[in-house]
Amino acid sequence: MLDFLTENWGTILVSALLAAAVIAAFLSLRRARKKGAACACGGSCGQCACSGMCHKQP
Repeated sequence: MLDFLTENWGTILVSALLAAAVIAAFLSLRRARKKGAACACGGSCGQCACSGMCHKQP
């Protein structure tokens, strides 16, 4: 097992960094969507699929 780790430490490190970047991007998009910032209507909110997120009904 130790031989495997010493022979492949570079690949393991790059894979871990890539996985961390993907998880960080996913969490960032999820937070933005909860805040309503992930959707941009461009001025015509009636046609936007996210209009319920941006303009909450009372």
